[in-house]
Amino acid sequence: MISAIRKHLAPHCTKFPFQILPTPLPVSVSTYPVTVFKKRDIETVRSTFYNTNLYLCTFNRYLSTKPHYGKWKKRKKPKTIKDFPNKVAEFERAAAQLPLRFIAEDLYKMLNLHDDALVCLELFNYASQQPRFRHDVSTYHLTIKKLGSAELYEEMDGVVNQVLAVPAIGSEALFNTVIYFYTEARKLSKAIDVYKHMRKSMDEGCRPSIRTYNLLFTSFLSKRSNTYINHLYMETIRSLFKQMVNDGIEPDIFSMNSVIKGYVLSLHVNDALRVFHQMGVVYSCHPDSHSYSYIIHGLCCQGRTNNAKELYAEMKSKGFVLSGKAYNSLANSFAIIGEVEEAVRLLWEMNEKRKSADFITYRTVLVEICRQGKIGEAIRLLKEFQEKDLVDGFTYNKLLYVIEDEFAE
Repeated sequence: MISAIRKHLAPHCTKFPFQILPTPLPVSVSTYPVTVFKKRDIETVRSTFYNTNLYLCTFNRYLSTKPHYGKWKKRKKPKTIKDFPNKVAEFERAAAQLPLRFIAEDLYKMLNLHDDALVCLELFNYASQQPRFRHDVSTYHLTIKKLGSAELYEEMDGVVNQVLAVPAIGSEALFNTVIYFYTEARKLSKAIDVYKHMRKSMDEGCRPSIRTYNLLFTSFLSKRSNTYINHLYMETIRSLFKQMVNDGIEPDIFSMNSVIKGYVLSLHVNDALRVFHQMGVVYSCHPDSHSYSYIIHGLCCQGRTNNAKELYAEMKSKGFVLSGKAYNSLANSFAIIGEVEEAVRLLWEMNEKRKSADFITYRTVLVEICRQGKIGEAIRLLKEFQEKDLVDGFTYNKLLYVIEDEFAE
């Protein structure tokens, strides 16, 4: 490959009589026939030769089979209060206001008075160094809240490690706060470690609750659009849900909807339907609008429009309203199977329910109307959409161009 690159570059370098070498060498003008060049060309020859060899050496480095030892990116050091001189004075004033033999309650009140996370962390460390002082759940909890809210996750890790190292310290609210901030930082493995620590605890007040599981479900379902990644995370969600039920915790509607949503995102719609039909039978909670929206969207994605239509009728009879995403999926599905009248009716219903249809839905419905030979009706419907402010001018022009471009006579 390297020889091919040299052959490719050689015709571009024939202006000057020099040889392309694999490594950069110091150029001496006396190496080449000086009579070929004028004096003003000497610097041009020198720079061209050096740049060409440097270019080839760069390719040699990346195309070589030998390992390249680059510089590793240095890890950021945790911030300390010493990096901010103005905060040092604030900490000193706060420390001076503490009683001589202050207790955890005094420290908690002082931490509440300060919004700066680094000042609170310095107060926390200062108290830890005092003889006969012991932190309690309140000081740990408040310090972790301050650091997590300021997104100082590296500094928060140190405080969390202290909590996990002392089995007698902890509470459900404290551990739930830690899990929440770890999930916000996308440190899901650490969130699971805290969850396992809660399950091993002998104190009933530190055991996982329904709030703990809902936090974990939310973290594994958020910010994921890749079906394969959703499939991998769905295994974790399934295991968490099974552990929750085995521990005797009754799932609420949020937990059930999280499992249904996870199955739909990972394209396991049949499993989602199984859980959906267990609601109100095996579990005490009944389906709500989110449950129906997830299921209908999943069925439409798999082309099971008739099943989606049945669930949609059942949902309407209960007075629920679909989400905008499910409405768009259902309208697209109706248009694709040729039921354009039902699709148009859904578009007007979406407007009544204050749900927005996207460009793809409008395009699919209008194109299917045109394919049935009703081009004039499609244009009339598009103008009606614009008059009712369902589409703006830019979207109107794009949709009109699609109709004229694909179905122009």
